Amino acid sequence: MYDEDDLASIREARDEWESETRDPFVEKGGERKDRFATVSNHEVDDLYTPADVADLDYESDLGFPGESPYTRGVYPTMFRGRTWTMRQFAGFGTATETNERFHYLIENGQTGLSTAFDMPSLMGKDSDDPLSDGEVGKEGVAVDTLRDMEVLFDGIDIGEVTTSFTINPSAPVVFAMYVALADNRGVPRDRIGGTFQNDMLKEFIAQKEWVIPPEPSLKLVTDTVEFAAEETPRIRPISVSGYHIREAGSTAVQELAFTLADGFAYVEDAVDRGLDVDEFAPQLSFFFNSHNSIFEEVAKFRAARRIYHDVMSEWYDAEDERSTQLKFHTQTAGQSLTAQQPLNNVVRVTIQALAGVLGGTQSLHTNSFDEALALPSEEAVTVALRTQQIIAEESGAADVIDPLGGSFFVETLTDEIEAEAMAYIEEIREMGDGSVRDGVLAGIDEGYYHREIGEASYEYQSRVEDGEEVVVGVNKYDTEGDTRPDLLHVEDEVQDRQLARLESVKDDRDDAAVEAALSDLRETVRDGDNVMPVLVDAVKEYVTMGEIMDVFAEEYGTYRESIGVM
Repeated sequence: MYDEDDLASIREARDEWESETRDPFVEKGGERKDRFATVSNHEVDDLYTPADVADLDYESDLGFPGESPYTRGVYPTMFRGRTWTMRQFAGFGTATETNERFHYLIENGQTGLSTAFDMPSLMGKDSDDPLSDGEVGKEGVAVDTLRDMEVLFDGIDIGEVTTSFTINPSAPVVFAMYVALADNRGVPRDRIGGTFQNDMLKEFIAQKEWVIPPEPSLKLVTDTVEFAAEETPRIRPISVSGYHIREAGSTAVQELAFTLADGFAYVEDAVDRGLDVDEFAPQLSFFFNSHNSIFEEVAKFRAARRIYHDVMSEWYDAEDERSTQLKFHTQTAGQSLTAQQPLNNVVRVTIQALAGVLGGTQSLHTNSFDEALALPSEEAVTVALRTQQIIAEESGAADVIDPLGGSFFVETLTDEIEAEAMAYIEEIREMGDGSVRDGVLAGIDEGYYHREIGEASYEYQSRVEDGEEVVVGVNKYDTEGDTRPDLLHVEDEVQDRQLARLESVKDDRDDAAVEAALSDLRETVRDGDNVMPVLVDAVKEYVTMGEIMDVFAEEYGTYRESIGVM
């Protein structure tokens, strides 16, 4: 992009500035630190010039918004056309309480729903399972049967509002319930829209919610991909999730690399099943964390789009441009929230949300300031939503496409993150002898991801404890006294109400139809066929989440058994 003579002149001028202007000034007063780095400990220089981006090719490295390689955004107008979807996470107690929160958020301007499930539902346990006692409705909404889904979306037009479901081992069951709900309401399947997290590979890598082993888990994910491509074109069956990898302690580069590797693994598995890449890839989506180092996060998002475009085109022969466009949801960093001085979290979340917007996210969740202490209160979730609305309506950040594009620093950082992430992806591919999918599975079996993330997490925590990494209100600028706000409490009576609803469903349903549905499911699993059609039929008979997941565990075995843990 720059003439070689101009670059030489710039390099010479920079050296002169450093020796004659900067160094004498530093000798008098010094700098705040001996070394400056991002939250991920990626060292940054004091100044960037055109010489740092001398090799940048505008058309192949940047291009224009809505055109390959999509570094500058996947849509030609980005937020000038419409803002990102404001999708606040919501879910607690029974479906009744969460339905009330849904309506509250919609009335206050939220443009998409996002559902959090309680731990029993996440793990495929019914609320009346002995292991569920004390956990029902505590960290999300309890969903046992289609009846809960009916209550959860009471008064909500599921043909108009899109919904995200944060659930993984039992995602196929919830997907089936949502399709069954649409069928029963007379809403065509091609009208319902939303996203299922449904990313089992990252569960074995980071979050560690699982039931059956990795390979059959991957098979069920691919079942949902195939079903969505055929039946629900507006549903994104997987949200390939780096968020939890980052929350587990990874660096930004590790988050990006491991997430994209998981995405490519799903692509390979679907192609091996016989699906054409352009048949399903446009429905894939991604989910990233946005942390405190604003420029690192923006560069990460930009690098992600470029890597995805290049790999999908070159490795998997994607021809439909939609198959090469990485579209993603962003959530601000839960790991960064502090219980000390919780109002400080409003500022952290604002910076992180701004990074997501400057990086071109398609949807955004802003954490509430009290989430280090409890589920978000109504006041806290309103502040979180208003944060997004102020960024969208008042800041001007949404008015220019890729406003940091062309920054010598941001372009350099984008290139560096891309190169480091690709090195990880190639390493994983080599572990699988040329297959990213096999490399990801091998990495899970061999503990590769746990070691990489564990080392990064330890290194970060050491810097915090040494004071090299400042956490305001924790290891610097701390104050005495109780700064906790009023918190949301989920009452114990919630479990009683959920158990009563479940008991009522079991009393009213046709037991013979339930047994027939479970028998059909067992036969489908044994034959290796796609389970989704029979799951939809089963949940319409009010077969429970736990009854379905028990069949999977019986037929596939459990992951704990497969690794010798009982």
